[in-house]
Amino acid sequence: MHHHKHTLANGLTIVGEHNPEARSLAMGFFVQTGARDETSEVSGVSHFLEHMMFKGTDKRTPEDVNRQFDEMGARYNAFTSEEETVYYGAVLPEFQGRLLDLLADMMRPALRDTDFDMEKNVILEEIAMYQDKPTFRVFDLGRESYFGKHSLGNSVLGSAQSITDLKRDQMHEYFGRRYAANNMTLVLVGNYNWEEAIAQTEQLCGNWNTADSPREKATFEPEPRLVLSETDKFNRAHIALFAPGFAAQDINRLAAGIACEVIGSGEGSRLYWALVHDGLAEAAQIGHDANDGEGAFYGYILVDPNRAQEALDTFRSTLAKACADGLSIEEVERAKRRFASSMTLGAETPMGRLRPVGMDWMLRRQQRTPEHALGELLAVTPEQVNEVLRSRPFERATVVALGPLKELV
Repeated sequence: MHHHKHTLANGLTIVGEHNPEARSLAMGFFVQTGARDETSEVSGVSHFLEHMMFKGTDKRTPEDVNRQFDEMGARYNAFTSEEETVYYGAVLPEFQGRLLDLLADMMRPALRDTDFDMEKNVILEEIAMYQDKPTFRVFDLGRESYFGKHSLGNSVLGSAQSITDLKRDQMHEYFGRRYAANNMTLVLVGNYNWEEAIAQTEQLCGNWNTADSPREKATFEPEPRLVLSETDKFNRAHIALFAPGFAAQDINRLAAGIACEVIGSGEGSRLYWALVHDGLAEAAQIGHDANDGEGAFYGYILVDPNRAQEALDTFRSTLAKACADGLSIEEVERAKRRFASSMTLGAETPMGRLRPVGMDWMLRRQQRTPEHALGELLAVTPEQVNEVLRSRPFERATVVALGPLKELV
């Protein structure tokens, strides 16, 4: 397995993890843009723009885009998050050139007025659909409540009002800044031809514009609070918790993830035995999200409204005990083995490696082999995990509850 890197004159970087034993290749354009890079006037534009990238170019109709992916037998898709937008595909090695040609062309879309107007209705329908999904709503409200004015509290979908008000010219201006060559990375993983990839990318992308598109990384001081959103639309209480965590650039993110695996990753975790196994709650979990420059622990409880306070109290006391007493060596080692299995299984295919390789470069400017990443995880000690917990992050948590609740403390 070998790593490659090349940067075009306009700043577009190509990174690769070559595996000559692989039977396929995966590639994707990683754009450093997401909800956190939007202003309130264009809230939701990153996700809206992701849809528009499949609506054709000056050379291809929307039907051409879908048909050509299918002709290659590609597995393809795209996603938008708070921090990045990614367009990707996986094919057999003989289709490398065709896939790169298609993805590169898509990165310079037509953005036609008629497509914009039509797709706006699709986005509005999607927003309405997600309003009927309580888990989405409570976490969207949770991020907004926890991060406050910080850009990580921005909604990926935006609001019905912000999408309704959005103009095509606003999208085009945003595209010009955020989809500049020097704000994008082309990632290749698997059995690819590096020299051909460089030559073709120079030809297809060498004339792309550059732009000054830095990411704002404002300082953030969490202010713990309780937010109750009472509604009779759902018959269960959905409770989300957010607490200070560790940034994607902080090595403590690994210890935080292991701690969450022990405390509340699912069956067998401490929260499972304290709440789910005994029937107090239907779900009780906790995890850690390492963002660019910031991080957060997040928790979730699904419970009968009549037992919401009891469940929240038990959730808090379970976290407090873990922080006060620490986790055992065996608990930590078991969690590391579960993480190691998941990482290893994911690394067996180029598609499984695409996002880790891309995120390593986007967030940390690192190129790590699966073995390197696994070694860093396995090197985390129980003492490091317990040191993270000794900072008692959950005492500074924001709690958001959604459902038929009159009171919660």
